[in-house]
Amino acid sequence: MRFPVSCPIHIVMIGCGGTGGHIAPHLYRLLYSVFRPSTVILCDGDLVEKKNLVRQNFVLYDLGRNKAEVLAERYSAAFGMECRYMPRYIESEEELRQLLLPERADALVILIGAVDNNRSRQMCNEVFYRSRDLIYIDSGNGLANGQVVCGVRKGGRTVQRPVAGFYPDILDPTDIYPSELSCAEASVSSPQAMTANLMAATLTLCMLYNIIAGGELSTRMTTFSSKTVNVRPLLSKRRAA
Repeated sequence: MRFPVSCPIHIVMIGCGGTGGHIAPHLYRLLYSVFRPSTVILCDGDLVEKKNLVRQNFVLYDLGRNKAEVLAERYSAAFGMECRYMPRYIESEEELRQLLLPERADALVILIGAVDNNRSRQMCNEVFYRSRDLIYIDSGNGLANGQVVCGVRKGGRTVQRPVAGFYPDILDPTDIYPSELSCAEASVSSPQAMTANLMAATLTLCMLYNIIAGGELSTRMTTFSSKTVNVRPLLSKRRAA
């Protein structure tokens, strides 16, 4: 599948923790390298805690600060880009749609989902199917295994299905947003290996690089295991000439 390589780029990333925090520095570096008008908006309502320092891209100095703010300020300054972030959880389809509106109509619009809950994925899924043109890359992982899926809408048509098309259990209506968790629930997180987060971030960045710098993507989704050091891609279907 081909994508334009000269138009502006508009990216919204939801989630700046285990995976999103490792995507951020290389996302800014990638956009810096392509010399195209680019906008990045990082979104997360969580604050940096001491337990996050083990596997997330933060340091002691960041403790108590908003994750999206820390990453946006650090890497926009490093690469001379505009600093844009939302220091809260995005839990409204309308708010997400507004964030995805580019300043220029010809921009390549990309939504990166680096969230740890399926309720947020459901929201992204709804916005995806109501969009005319959108690239939606979702990453998810457990302790060591995970997947990265790229959904594509072009001209009001679904060219590649998003993550819920491969994992329909994501649409379970009983899931809740992060802000709806009790204090006790919020303090308990599922165990994840730092290498799983790094693999998820790397595979997400590979897709972004191929789309933005290469103008072509041949992979629909990728599953991986940081335990067995294994990556398995599902290639896009080639259309007959």
